[in-house]
Amino acid sequence: MRTEPLGSGVEVFVTDENHFSTDTILLADFASVKNGERVFELGTGCGTIPLLMIREHTPQSVTALDIQEEAIEMLTQSIAHNLAKGIERAGLIRPVLGDIREVSENFPAGECDLVVCNPPYKLDGTGIKSPVGAKNIALHETQCTLDDICKAAKRLLRFGGRFVLCQRPERLTDVLGALRENELEPKKLRFVQGRADKAPKLFLCEAKRGAKQGYMDVLPALIVEDENGFTAEMREIYGTYKDGR
Repeated sequence: MRTEPLGSGVEVFVTDENHFSTDTILLADFASVKNGERVFELGTGCGTIPLLMIREHTPQSVTALDIQEEAIEMLTQSIAHNLAKGIERAGLIRPVLGDIREVSENFPAGECDLVVCNPPYKLDGTGIKSPVGAKNIALHETQCTLDDICKAAKRLLRFGGRFVLCQRPERLTDVLGALRENELEPKKLRFVQGRADKAPKLFLCEAKRGAKQGYMDVLPALIVEDENGFTAEMREIYGTYKDGR
């Protein structure tokens, strides 16, 4: 286990099995957490997104749920580590060991302003599975489905609350259908491209609980790299994380 800097002095414990990627950074940025919000992350992994959220903001609380005991233990240690460094907002994060499919049994309804999820990208039974259990859970729908995730988000969110997730473009239809089926109306969509001349490799989506069906804001694509490396927008998003400040 080792620490990785997230900027502004915040650090997270990671391992080869439980770590974060560019998708994680982009999702945290797209979620645009606001001060005072009650936040819930479904499938937090090592807890990078909650730690990014408290880096420069003060949400009321951030509940971080995961089914993997190792991941929750790592986040618990990351919180203690950051508190010891004097980053008091780390105490706003509450790690919880639990199953997304049991959210309705274990958490009250309608108390969250923002729910975030970086879900498994592949349907169970598709693709090549990793021999590492943690990676299988992160990449394949072995422990929960997209519908399970949307049901949980609907349960947790207040009316008008936001659900933000990322997914691969080939599953766009699945995502939009599951969101609307669970009264989470897609309202903002952004594709992510490695380069301007490449097809999108990711999309970011925001839905609102109980919103009227209709208009969805499709934002300009986020381009990761150009001929000089990271684009200006990516440098701004990565910012202090890349420098470790």
